[in-house]
Amino acid sequence: MVMKPLGLELSTQPVAELRRRLKCRDLVPNERMRLDCVRLAAQGRTAPQIASILDKHVVTVRKALHRFLDGGFEALADAARPGHPPRWGREDLDALEAMLDEAAVRGEIWTLPALAEWLRRERGVVLDSSWLSVLLHRDGFRWKRTRDSIRHQADPALQAAAWARLEGLRLYG
Repeated sequence: MVMKPLGLELSTQPVAELRRRLKCRDLVPNERMRLDCVRLAAQGRTAPQIASILDKHVVTVRKALHRFLDGGFEALADAARPGHPPRWGREDLDALEAMLDEAAVRGEIWTLPALAEWLRRERGVVLDSSWLSVLLHRDGFRWKRTRDSIRHQADPALQAAAWARLEGLRLYG
């Protein structure tokens, strides 16, 4: 069985567009894989060779190449996902992160339910605190559980007096 190259020849302008799209940092993984299929096919590789290089199935490679041949670069993007659109946007999380940065400078402590309430009140975004936790972890936020203690509020003079009184009671016992 003789494997033939797919014969995908790109002129200078599509090659430049292909390179520009491959350099995008916010490229979805599936779209990157499809662009790589086009790039390797333009270099004269066969579908099985491309599948071996990208560690994908041959049918996946052929579908990607047919998408490109039928619709160009725009056809390589993922289709819109079905379902309810998210209730929050990147700008909502950015506002929350800016507020948390300011709060950290002031030494304020926030809980996840309080953050969810802040989002609801200030931005009109309704998020469960557990999902908010996932979103903040994705953005690199880390935190520890706070301790329930009032030691930092203790008056040293009152503590010394209480210890002296306890010592006095021990002497009578």
